[in-house]
Amino acid sequence: MTHPLPFGHVTLAGAGPGAVGHLTLAVARALEGADIVLHDKLVSAEVLALAGPQATLVETGKEGFGPSMAQSHIETLMVGFAQAGRNVLRLKSGDPGLFGRLGEELDALDAAGIAYTVLPGITAAAAAAASLNQSLTERGRNREFRLLTGHGADGFAEADWASLARPGTVAAIYMGKKAARFIQGRLMMHGGCPTTPVTLVENASRPEERRLSGTLADLPALAAQLDGPAVILWGLAPRAAETAEILEAAQ
Repeated sequence: MTHPLPFGHVTLAGAGPGAVGHLTLAVARALEGADIVLHDKLVSAEVLALAGPQATLVETGKEGFGPSMAQSHIETLMVGFAQAGRNVLRLKSGDPGLFGRLGEELDALDAAGIAYTVLPGITAAAAAAASLNQSLTERGRNREFRLLTGHGADGFAEADWASLARPGTVAAIYMGKKAARFIQGRLMMHGGCPTTPVTLVENASRPEERRLSGTLADLPALAAQLDGPAVILWGLAPRAAETAEILEAAQ
């Protein structure tokens, strides 16, 4: 008499912004031991190369405004492979808990009785700010830092624009390229100063990273120059530019 295999395990993990050096040790070990790796399109090839020889890699196709595998199908794959006794790694770019539909996937696993572990990853905002040699919070400038999305399931995402428009506010706006003119309009409508610094970082931490800096007045034009995934850092300029401005004012 044969006995069914015990359920496997699902690890939901963040691959970081792209550079393999930004991968945590815990996620690297999960890659080495996984039987199935269900990965988003934005996970870099260098990170995927760390998967063990036994691993089957399955691209789930999640990319902003691009072709995507249905979320329900991803959840079906996770549950199905785990029920077959496989060790499954659900690998997302950045951190799985930031705009990564982590809650929906955990709900599916809970409903199926599948055991899971969540492993965090470095988010793009942290990598982008580091590339500018900037701090996301700074005494005397901002006591809080906000993370928001420029696009939701129903179109451009609304936010507390009046609060964001206040001087000294710092925020990271994910999936904001196509919403750049909308974001600019909302911020200006609520008192945002046109000269507030903004920096867009494309492919943060990767060899092809690009940084475009300007002001709120420039935001749509800056966004139009980028093709890859980017994060908008509202209220931050590269440290070199900020330092030059301070020195110029002191002269």
